This record gives sequence, C-alpha cells and structure tokens, in this order.
Amino acid sequence: MKIVGVTACPTGVAHTYMAQEALEKECEKRGYEVKVETQGSMGIENEIDQSEVDEADVVILAIAIGIDGEERFEEKENNGKVLTVDPGNMIKYPSDIVDKAEKL
Repeated sequence: MKIVGVTACPTGVAHTYMAQEALEKECEKRGYEVKVETQGSMGIENEIDQSEVDEADVVILAIAIGIDGEERFEEKENNGKVLTVDPGNMIKYPSDIVDKAEKL
C-alpha cells in the first residue's frame, strides 16, 4: 500500500512533526510506502507532488488548520480516498488511523 499524508497544526511545531513521525513509523511497521509532507513553522517540507498523490492508494491529512495545496487531493477526495484526522489523534492512535485508511 502507498500512503501520502500532510501534517499541520496551528502553531506548526510539535504536533506537526510528532504526527509525521507517528504516521511514518506505523507505515514502516506494516511495510507500506509512505511520504509525509509537513506544513509547519518552517514552511512546507517534503512537499508531495501531484504524481505522488495520483500514485497513492490513500491520503491521510492529519491537520488542524487549512493547508496549502489542498486542491492536489480533490480527485482522491471525490473517490473517497482521503482520511482527515486531528494531529493529536494521529500521534495517540496511529494504528487505528492507518486501519481506517486501509478500509477506504
């Protein structure tokens, strides 16, 4: 399975990067390919391009604020392949969230 994700929190510091780490670790445990873009205090890092979105099986948005480039995910959203969660829940319950994403 290939997953792309974006993490972003209001302050753009701790939760943004903790959610990224939680998602990456959970995907690695399962042997999934994953790329996580962060939109934090440092700006956009590890940016996901449209071809990566198109190739992904599912998109996980662990966001608590609006993000830049959200239009990249419109087609996946229309196909029911986008899961939006709170960054805090991504940190606390990464296995549950990836389980939900698998079912999309």
